[in-house]
Amino acid sequence: MGVLSRLYTGVPHLLAKRCIPAAATYTTRHSSSSSTDLKTVLGEKVPAFQQEVAAFRKEYGDAKVGDITVNMMYGGMRGMKGLVTETSVLDPNEGIRFRGYSIPECQEKLPKAAGGAEPLPEALFWLLCTGDIPTEAQTKAISKEWADRADVPTHVVTMLNNFPATVHPMAQLSAACNALSTESLFSKAYADGVKKSEYWQYAYEDSMNLIAKLPTVASIIYRNLYRDGKVAPIDPDLDWSANFVKMLGYDNKDFTELMRLYLTIHTDHEGGNVSAHTCHLVGSALSDPYLSFAASMNGLAGPLHGLANQEVLIWLNKVHSEHSSFTDDELKEFVWETLKTGVIPGYGHAVLRKTDPRYMVQREFALKHLPDDPMFHLVSQLYNIVPDVLREHGKAANPWPNVDAHSGVLLQYYGMTEMNYYTVLFGVSRALGVLSSLIWDRALGLPLERPKSMSTEGLKKLVGASK
Repeated sequence: MGVLSRLYTGVPHLLAKRCIPAAATYTTRHSSSSSTDLKTVLGEKVPAFQQEVAAFRKEYGDAKVGDITVNMMYGGMRGMKGLVTETSVLDPNEGIRFRGYSIPECQEKLPKAAGGAEPLPEALFWLLCTGDIPTEAQTKAISKEWADRADVPTHVVTMLNNFPATVHPMAQLSAACNALSTESLFSKAYADGVKKSEYWQYAYEDSMNLIAKLPTVASIIYRNLYRDGKVAPIDPDLDWSANFVKMLGYDNKDFTELMRLYLTIHTDHEGGNVSAHTCHLVGSALSDPYLSFAASMNGLAGPLHGLANQEVLIWLNKVHSEHSSFTDDELKEFVWETLKTGVIPGYGHAVLRKTDPRYMVQREFALKHLPDDPMFHLVSQLYNIVPDVLREHGKAANPWPNVDAHSGVLLQYYGMTEMNYYTVLFGVSRALGVLSSLIWDRALGLPLERPKSMSTEGLKKLVGASK
């Protein structure tokens, strides 16, 4: 089944002529190529998918996929179908699927490190790019290639070392990615007049180079701000996450496993969230992947997006400091008091209408590795109390916990207490999603994004409200 077939299952009127069932059963799609070179595999897939999209657009280009209301235009475009993203789809009642696979399915099927239980982010990147589950050899090839590409130019290192400690870690990450644009092969190829059909190849090279360098950049930021400024060298025999943990200065196999999980589940969450959409939007101007990703990180830094897990942990620490052991009734009362002046951090989601599967896999990790941790007990207690309170409160469309409700507690348990840095970890992970999507944007020749905007007066006239 092609990618479009999977993407549009559930829209049977659009696909009737193709005899595609409305409800697809996802089966394991192992790589059809034995090559361990991801670019070669993509090169085999791109032409066929280009033809599939062209044929689909030719036959169904004028088909309507939804209506736009005034409230959607004022309400952050919530629910408005306006983007095509191949790498993942978010179902309100099911959660995220990466190329058709749920998070539990990815945990089961994706290759793991020797002796490890969590999927390798390298394997998920292969899946996001190709739609196929990679072999162990293909996954190891990505680990090796990222290690080989990890060197950071001297001018970027010097810039990071010269930043005062008052510069936020996310501002440093964004600045470093902008500065890395000097290395862009895409920009050089564009200046040399490369054919549009070859754009994706240079976007791929930039994306691979950037992803490879991000753990080093992120580690320099961490070590400069919170440690002695020294960063261990890349070990070509380690996977991407293990190298990252080593460069950060940690030596704990369970923390390395947590990072493999963390860097996998935060990669992608459909194309409409701020970081993904920003990368797509800026990339549509043919800004190179470094610049596009830097813009994406500026969006991720916002308190309504990637900063949320930090706010959750601040609130949890406040709860814990006021009373080291709440009874359920006491905690319920505390939650009600919080709702009088604000929201419960970590609960609710713009799209999801169930417990975030990313929360659940972190909970399972905690049950396995830190079942007696007091902060985990508090998170679990809240999980049993908050949804009922929010339903009774009546204002939350989704009373269930999201990914941010758990991640900070896990990081804190292993000694990473620097909350200002947490969004950098999120950003390193998100690179895999937004950049794999950006490669396909260039492969499909998607144009400059330029939606039509209207004034309030114009809208009034359009709907007949203006006299």
